[in-house]
Amino acid sequence: MNKKTFKDKVYTLTRQIPKGKVATYGQLAKLAGSPRAARAVGMLMKINPDAPHTPCHRVVSSKGSLTGYSAGNGLVTKKEMLIREGVRFKGEKVDLSISQWEQ
Repeated sequence: MNKKTFKDKVYTLTRQIPKGKVATYGQLAKLAGSPRAARAVGMLMKINPDAPHTPCHRVVSSKGSLTGYSAGNGLVTKKEMLIREGVRFKGEKVDLSISQWEQ
């Protein structure tokens, strides 16, 4: 029996987030079956071995803030990538009412 690990579930879900949308760390944790594991999702995004195939730049905080991104110029690059993909912002935060992924 091949049981998917939490990590596998999170990466599989992250690959399903379409361009122009974002998911929150907590949203992915809940979908992966561990609703209190938002920080663990954050750590998995940090060590993502498969970017850009697993688009960790599309994962944001529950308030829409951009957090932790190591590629390019960090958060500046993350914001530029999201804007290019059509994600809407209100100031420095993603407008989750428009751009949050509804799975």
